[in-house]
Amino acid sequence: MDISVVIPLYNEEESIKELYTWIERVMTQHGFSHEVIFINDGSTDRSWDIIEALHRQSPDIAKGIKFRRNYGKSPALYCGFQMAQGDVVITMDADLQDSPDEIPELYRMITEDGYDLVSGWKKKRYDPLSKTLPTKLFNATARKVSGIHNLHDFNCGLKAYRKEVIKNIEVYGEMHRYIPYLAKSAGFSKIGEKVVQHQARKFGKTKFGGWNRFFNGYLDLISLWFLSTFGVKPMHFFGFLGSLMFILGFIAVVIVGFGKLYNMYNDMPYRLVTESPYFYLALTSMIIGTQLFLAGFLGELISRNATGRNNYQIEKTL
Repeated sequence: MDISVVIPLYNEEESIKELYTWIERVMTQHGFSHEVIFINDGSTDRSWDIIEALHRQSPDIAKGIKFRRNYGKSPALYCGFQMAQGDVVITMDADLQDSPDEIPELYRMITEDGYDLVSGWKKKRYDPLSKTLPTKLFNATARKVSGIHNLHDFNCGLKAYRKEVIKNIEVYGEMHRYIPYLAKSAGFSKIGEKVVQHQARKFGKTKFGGWNRFFNGYLDLISLWFLSTFGVKPMHFFGFLGSLMFILGFIAVVIVGFGKLYNMYNDMPYRLVTESPYFYLALTSMIIGTQLFLAGFLGELISRNATGRNNYQIEKTL
């Protein structure tokens, strides 16, 4: 199979059928063998009824996953990636802001130019300022932290992947924003970008907040940086900090104690070490250092035994 199109959605009943028809037209024109996988992320409207109707019309092409409740975009993509069988996997949003006409060129960049991942760049956007401003700040930070300097829009829903990429990365929590970073960390370093057409939303309103997403994005970026750097070796991070603080605290205690002994030996005035604030600072450093060191051990145990992180309640699969 040439292409799998993975579409996470939440309450998009107005646009599903139009989007599917558009995708089918593009696929037919270019002769692609394909499948379209809709992931219904706990929608409360008629989205799933429409997906079932499309499946009855084209059971080999229109496929679907229905979550019992709303989990978020990352879990939806994770489950869609698990089902996808195409050599190239295309992701797009269901709100008609991503154009299926971009699919042939994205496919060509993967199969002919040899990219592992191609991310869309909505150079000209039709979103409100409350969404575009946080996006610009977020992307600037993401480029700096990830080292992927050629991407302008990490969070664009329109992306193309080589099949091996989506089968070797784990998207969880809200990490869909950082799939290029996840791919790079997994060893897929040939990441490209394509300017894509961004269309104004045709139905309803966006399901994602602007500034809330902005702050959550930074927290996720810090988490991903830590996980990609120390995820399988947390002792290297916590052990280093713990050892450093413990050693500094121990040296400070020795200095405080030596100062008192020196004054006693030379019959000079002295105070009890417990009367010195430096003694308590040193003791606190040693205690915190020990706690960080133990946190490193616990992190090692957890990283080797964590299971079930991506278990979601799926009500039905087509």
